[in-house]
This record gives sequence, structure tokens and C-alpha cells, in this order.
Amino acid sequence: MIQIGQIAPDFEADTTEGRIRFHAWLGDSWGVLFSHPKDYTPVCTTELGTMAGLAPEFAKRGVKIIGLSVDPVDSHKGWSKDIEDVTGHAVNYPMIGDPDLKVSKLYGMLPAGAGETSQGRSAADNATVRTVFVIGPDKVVKLALAYPMTTGRNFDEILRVIDSLQLTAQKKLATPANWKPGDKAIIAASVSDADAKALFPQGWDAKKPYLRYVEVK
Repeated sequence: MIQIGQIAPDFEADTTEGRIRFHAWLGDSWGVLFSHPKDYTPVCTTELGTMAGLAPEFAKRGVKIIGLSVDPVDSHKGWSKDIEDVTGHAVNYPMIGDPDLKVSKLYGMLPAGAGETSQGRSAADNATVRTVFVIGPDKVVKLALAYPMTTGRNFDEILRVIDSLQLTAQKKLATPANWKPGDKAIIAASVSDADAKALFPQGWDAKKPYLRYVEVK
């Protein structure tokens, strides 16, 4: 699987909103790519609807959303009706069709020997296509989380991680265990005390020389 710190591989693919080249579609935005092993699967149905309901929260943070499922785009369009019916939220972001498995293999979610078509493959065959990638404006992968098919993803947690990542990018701050917006953050280890004085003139609470808590403004 693609690792944190790698450039997210670029690709061309058909989506429910037309053909895209991934890097061009992402532009200068943050992005979330989240994948699914097959259309009309129960857990994924709830996830895609939940993500649609949270779309304004992602947009507020300048984050684009894109889904992927190992089936053709025409199948996605039919599935979208079920998703809206079940969750009350119409899918409001593009869904990538991956019937030739190219994107799934490119991102290491399926092995190279998985074949060249989604036809005849069950959701269990594609069980590893259950990953969330958060990608920065620099096209670098910032987060990669893989889930089992039977466990629905917690997209509130994905938003929390994005808040943390953006805090790091904007203010050189890291976040402690169970951090949530409004809590104290930690001055990044890469920032010297001398530089920290300029960045955080209000001072900080040093629990250890390497653990410096600061209020986030």
C-alpha cells in the first residue's frame, strides 16, 4: 500500500462526474480518497451517505472528496440511489469506477496479480480496497488508514486528523493523544526554542524539554 510521505500516484479514470486526471482534479486543495471493494455492499452504503452529509465540513476545510469502488461508473449511479434512500444524503462528490482494477493496484490496495477486471470478483476478493487516503496540496499522502469490510469508518475522526494536519502545516504544531480542536497543541519537535519564541510569544508549558504545550489561537 502507498505509505505516508509518498507522492499520491496520478491517474486518469472515469467517475460519476466525468473523466478526471487525479492531480489536476485535486489542484491546490487537500483531498480525501476513500475506497470500497464493491458496489451495493452494506457497510459501504452507510459510509458513502455519511460522507455526503459531511461534505460541507470538508469543504469548510478546503478538502475535496472522491470515492472509489471496484465496479463500473454505471453501477455506481444505480447504487447512489440506494445510498440516498438509506441515508437521506445524495452522493455529492465524484465516485471513481475501477473495473480494470488499475487504480486499486496503483495504490497497493490489490496485488499486481489480481487480474484486470472486476467482473466475477466478490467483495471478499477485494476486501483490501478499504482505505482512506488524506492527500495534501503538495500531492503527498498525509494519512493512510485501512479498514476491515465489517467496520464502518469514522469520518468524524478523519475530520479531526485533517484539522491536526492543517494545524501542523499552518502553525508548526503537533497534537497530543485524543486532541480535538480547541485543546492545547504541542510545538513540533523540529522547531527550536529560539524559533518557538518568535512563533509563540505568549510562551508555552514545557512538561519536558521536548514536550512543549501551547494554547492554539
